[in-house]
Amino acid sequence: MHPDRRHYFARLIRVGYDIIGVIPKKMPEVPTLFSLCVQEIAIAVLDGYEYAQDILELPSDLVDCIILNLPPLALQNIYELSVDGCGKGGIASNGINDGRKRGRFHGVMSFIKKTNTVCKKRFTKREDNFRYGDFNTAWKMLFKKRWPEHIKKIQPINCVTTQYASGMCSLVNQSVDWQQLYWEKHLQSCLDDAAEIALLPAFDGYIGELRISDSIVNAIGHTGNIACNCLKLSYHCNKFGHYARCLKLQNVLCVAEICELLRGSKLQALVFRRIISSAQVNGLCMLLNQHWETLLSLEFIYCRLPPNTINQICNSICKEGSRIHGIQHLCVRSSTIFDRKSSSMPPGLLSFISSGRSLVSLHFCETKMQPIFATIIFDTLLQSSSGIVTLEISDNNIAGWLSKVDKKSTDFSSLLGSNLSLKSLSVLSLRGNNLHKEDAEELNRILVHMPNLRSLDLSDNPLTDDGIRNLIPYIIRALEKAHPLSDIKIENCNLSGMGVSELLGNLPTLKEPLKTLSLADNDLGSYVAAPLAKFLGNSGVRVLNIEDIELGPLGFQELEKEMPNKMALFDINISKNRGGIRAAYFVAKVILQAPDLVSINAGGNIMPPESVKVIYDALKQSKGKLERLDFTGNTQLCHSSYISVLLEFHCHGKPIVVIPSLRTTDAPYDDDP
Repeated sequence: MHPDRRHYFARLIRVGYDIIGVIPKKMPEVPTLFSLCVQEIAIAVLDGYEYAQDILELPSDLVDCIILNLPPLALQNIYELSVDGCGKGGIASNGINDGRKRGRFHGVMSFIKKTNTVCKKRFTKREDNFRYGDFNTAWKMLFKKRWPEHIKKIQPINCVTTQYASGMCSLVNQSVDWQQLYWEKHLQSCLDDAAEIALLPAFDGYIGELRISDSIVNAIGHTGNIACNCLKLSYHCNKFGHYARCLKLQNVLCVAEICELLRGSKLQALVFRRIISSAQVNGLCMLLNQHWETLLSLEFIYCRLPPNTINQICNSICKEGSRIHGIQHLCVRSSTIFDRKSSSMPPGLLSFISSGRSLVSLHFCETKMQPIFATIIFDTLLQSSSGIVTLEISDNNIAGWLSKVDKKSTDFSSLLGSNLSLKSLSVLSLRGNNLHKEDAEELNRILVHMPNLRSLDLSDNPLTDDGIRNLIPYIIRALEKAHPLSDIKIENCNLSGMGVSELLGNLPTLKEPLKTLSLADNDLGSYVAAPLAKFLGNSGVRVLNIEDIELGPLGFQELEKEMPNKMALFDINISKNRGGIRAAYFVAKVILQAPDLVSINAGGNIMPPESVKVIYDALKQSKGKLERLDFTGNTQLCHSSYISVLLEFHCHGKPIVVIPSLRTTDAPYDDDP
């Protein structure tokens, strides 16, 4: 260590203990002087210490260390100070008044400043008051510490995400702003906490006055004598509201007061839950009207929204004096928005769809939609030359949506007989709509209006083999296009091995590899094994889901025998097929012959204990990229004395093999489907 630096830290230790007045004795973990100094700095900064700008005048490496160790609220105050230009006027006090603590902090800072003068040749003085990288790293560390389970869900992307139908996602551009994400998630925690209190029947007051729980307040660095205003929801909304971009709001929070609390926010995405009453709708509409310029995504879950309410909502997000809006994503899930006694759609919703020049995705999931409404939506999108990319109409009973209507009606003139097309549509999900073989035949006539469709999901519809046969001509054409269909999901469609074999046998040799094929939950049996093996070689499929298709030992044996020497598989799911030892041999062969394979789900195949050696030998020989091999449900493997050897294999520091837990004796295994 350089003499100057040694002198620096020696003096810091001597004077630091005098200032702090804490000499740890008989403690299991002795705190470092640095941690004690940071603690004093944090307390003083939270208190509104008027000379806090002195922190930014310390040597840059020391400032960086302090930044990386401050609690969230203290770090936020330092950040605001740096942006404010060396903190002229100081930091606003949070209401904790302790002159003794101020004096101790002043002593620490005076000493460090003097030492900095002595050692200025040794340290590079900070020329700028704010370096984004230092703060962003600190915020990422704080985010990971508080919400470790969410850290992997946030990835830097180049455009606004479209995954609102499957859960809330943050809107991030290019690099991740961890400070924004931290305070956004903190504010969401505060809103959720307040909603729990507001839901109580006894509550009758202002939501801004609701008290935030100590655990949430302490998580940002408030300790000891906390001022009352720091415990209120209004404090957190006012201080951190401008960081909020995506929020989820319970119905009790949808009141006029929420507009004032979130006035400083630039909301881009809102999720509303259980909106039922007219008062809640009014509060919701006020919030939409306040943020219509920045809003990009809306989601409604478990809501009851009659047609007049839908009209009110749609009018709230339109530019004043016009029908134009900037919403890109609309999702309505498990909500009632259609009048079952009427054959006409809410005019506000039709206007929203037709005038949505920015509309990218539409999701109507479990909305009690009638067949006629599904057709009107398609027709409206066609007539408006919509630029929509993703369309989902799922879990609605729309059987006969085309076959049982008058095809001469004006509602279907553009849909079935014109040259209009949805050129931008690439993802279509009609999952769980009770569609039959007749609907599949008519669907052929709809799909031709989607020249760039890349993903088609028809799962959970009783199409049967006849329905799939009706779709084979379209699928063949779609696979031969310049931009071919790449994802096909026909899970749980009452298909047999004969029908699927016919489909696979008719598929052409593909110019571009198929990304995904899912045949799960169809009773295909071993009959499909040979055609499936041939398909693996011709299609170059990357993701294959054949869960619970009743392959059995014979099916796996045939599949292993006929499978190609090299496959492009990235992910395969063969779970719940009761393959026994033959499933183990198949897994071993796939491991060796699919070099790009990352994930295998082989759960629920009743593999015997001797399967362990088969899998172990394959893993030893493998030079691939396998990250996960799931044997959940194969409880007999636990009886092998060699089961632990499978834990030798790791990827990214984690075991590759997921070993099943041993079944208890009072819970017999159920082999029934």
